Amino acid sequence: MEKLIISAATTGSKTMRSMTPYVPITEEEIAQQAVDCWRAGAAIVHIHVRDEHEQVSCDADRYQKVTDLVQATGCDVIMNWSTGGGAGVVTDEARTAPVRLSPEVASFDCGSTNFGDGVFINSPRFLENLAREMDEHLVTPEIEIFDSGMLEYARELIDRGLLKAPHWFQFVLGVRGGAPATARELCHLVGSLPPDSRWSVCAIGRHQLPMNMVGMAMGGHVRTGLEDNIYYGYRQLATSNAQLVERLARLAGEMGREIASPAEAREMIGVRAVRAGAA
Repeated sequence: MEKLIISAATTGSKTMRSMTPYVPITEEEIAQQAVDCWRAGAAIVHIHVRDEHEQVSCDADRYQKVTDLVQATGCDVIMNWSTGGGAGVVTDEARTAPVRLSPEVASFDCGSTNFGDGVFINSPRFLENLAREMDEHLVTPEIEIFDSGMLEYARELIDRGLLKAPHWFQFVLGVRGGAPATARELCHLVGSLPPDSRWSVCAIGRHQLPMNMVGMAMGGHVRTGLEDNIYYGYRQLATSNAQLVERLARLAGEMGREIASPAEAREMIGVRAVRAGAA
């Protein structure tokens, strides 16, 4: 099996301090936990930012500040900026704006779905424009898939040339309204991937660790973090994102999966190839 890419989703848009005191909220806190995750073995850190009231923000300057703080420490972790935070709250233009600062990677939520008690809206017009903006600004899309319909739409965008190879997919399982967090579902999604694809899996709440382990055993890659799950064990809060990353790194060692460095992950998911091809 190839080396394992571990991603850490540090904050999200819904995890609040009232739920856990350990979720990072300010740019300084997010940056510090990003560096800690890198030291624990994460090659990619998925970033959401918040405003002064702890609410989700799409402020490009906040994203850039987190990235600058991380890089100032000498950390070379891949920064993956969210374009999904604020869906249904802010405009599509505000969600798109951060990609114009050319982060290495940004999320590309490939369709709309029920999401708990709400609806996660990503219209075809928004996604087509986002794909073009990412291509223009040399941003590698992390194609996030919440159900099989999103995967079929991704294949359509690939066929139309809007999403270019190599493709980096993130399966997000266990959202109430999306695909269930089961090995059977993951096998179905992996079997439906287009050529030139690599994939990772994350899952919500108590499903996080089991699906991470299934993903590792299948030869895929994994995402953990307080965005998806605030617990380390039954009724035991995780005390940091790094604590969750450290566990996956240890389990990967038990499985014989070496951990990919950020430089190796860049090659694997095509960050350098995309930039070189566009130069």
